Amino acid sequence: MLRSKELDKLKKESDWDVIVIGGGASGLGAALDATTRGYQTLCLESHDFAKGTSSRSTKLVHGGVRYLAQGDVSLVKEALRERGLLAQNAAHLVKNQSFVIPNYTWWGGPYYRFGLGMYDLLAAGLSLGKTKHISKEETIEALPTIEPTDLHSGVVYKDGQFDDSRLAVNLAQTIVDKGGTIVNYCKVIDLLKENGKITGVKAEDVLSGETYELKAKTVINATGVFSNDILQMDKKTDRKFIVPSQGIHLVFDRSFLPSKKALMIPKTSDGRVLFAVPWHDKIVIGTTDTLREEASFEPKPLEEEVQFVLETARRFLTKKPSREDVLSVFAGLRPLAAPEEEGKSTKEVSRSHKVFVSDTGLITITGGKWTTYRQMAEDVIDKAIEEKQLVERICVTTHMSIHGNVPKDKVDRANHMHIYGSDIPLIEFMIKENPEFDTKLHPDYDYKVAEVVWAVREEMAMKIEDVLARRVRLLFLDARAAMDVAQKTAKIMAKELGKDDAWVEKETAEFLELASHYLLVDYTPKNIQ
Repeated sequence: MLRSKELDKLKKESDWDVIVIGGGASGLGAALDATTRGYQTLCLESHDFAKGTSSRSTKLVHGGVRYLAQGDVSLVKEALRERGLLAQNAAHLVKNQSFVIPNYTWWGGPYYRFGLGMYDLLAAGLSLGKTKHISKEETIEALPTIEPTDLHSGVVYKDGQFDDSRLAVNLAQTIVDKGGTIVNYCKVIDLLKENGKITGVKAEDVLSGETYELKAKTVINATGVFSNDILQMDKKTDRKFIVPSQGIHLVFDRSFLPSKKALMIPKTSDGRVLFAVPWHDKIVIGTTDTLREEASFEPKPLEEEVQFVLETARRFLTKKPSREDVLSVFAGLRPLAAPEEEGKSTKEVSRSHKVFVSDTGLITITGGKWTTYRQMAEDVIDKAIEEKQLVERICVTTHMSIHGNVPKDKVDRANHMHIYGSDIPLIEFMIKENPEFDTKLHPDYDYKVAEVVWAVREEMAMKIEDVLARRVRLLFLDARAAMDVAQKTAKIMAKELGKDDAWVEKETAEFLELASHYLLVDYTPKNIQ
């Protein structure tokens, strides 16, 4: 997946069946669905794949226990089905994760056991395992640092876990594998119209400044929290179709919850759900649900959100985390479909997706979540067919393997490179041919120089951030370590991309500024070479 090759396709072809704006979960899903139905498809992303919300999730592939409690059975049923399909279609990235709910009341055990029994039933043949009630002693054994005071029992249930931005990269690769075209750092700056109808887009290559006028039978707005911007291009309006709701996560060392099982708090002090989940040998704790006025590619955690997560974690863990213990903090914005009624809480806004068509023919997909990305994609392409923008062809993604997929029993999760799946032998061959690629990027982590080279050669990484935030996940796991290896990463990339020392210095400075916002304390990077 080389950007230069994809740009060549863009230059040769100005007429497309489908142009998808947005390279996050919903955009990549829509582009893959369209490509595999046989439509000539182009996907344009203004930054990097999954730069926004799609790399900042709680890393769960789940039906949504909270949505079940809210009575949204149809959403839960759809999500549980899609969870099962994703576990089959991307086994190298999706795994079965056990969650423990600690009960501090006598009635908590039977209550949650019954509710999660319904969750299992709704999953039907795609269930990941049965829910069970466990004793206080078994709960402490499962979660060694859980607060034991007043603990009555626990409930264990199964859900899915994944690596969000790695899935995005693999979806982009699958689009290319199947004959589609996809370009990152290519921003749609205007919509083309004839007789009041959308006929295509005007796009700018952010890295070169070159512009393109591209025609299409259908244009899909899949820009998540930025959907309002494209809708404003289409038709000036005061109405906002998207409500950005912020969720933050704090990342800690595994010693704060030394277990393979995750902790789930079903009701915190303000009614939210809080998770503490093992992920890439760290613990991710979150999330929050805070309405924000404006969308941003780098949303900042609010102090009250940080305090809420820290205080809740301290209440339930015997090892009490502090600000200094935070290895990384990241914030994401959920693209919630705006409620019909003014002033409705974001916790009450449905997480189900919506597809709507403007009178110019622009199709917009809003809401949803990673777990249901495939169903969202199917629905949006079906809508284009229904609108007579495309000739009818059936969806074929239900059981389609995503790039990198291998049989579940062949995934070695002890090897940090398991996320590359079927590409592992190719990376190993590259290392064999170039032994210097076998060097560790950072002495405390298993990531190798080879992975930086692979990200540039095969995964369209163009900036340090693309590599350290979304190809390897170092920025999200340990921001200090990511800052330490920023310049080293830039030098490896510069060699691959044919860039000079000035590029290395500029890129490094930009990354260090960005990475500083992933920490709650000041840090001066070490120069690790």
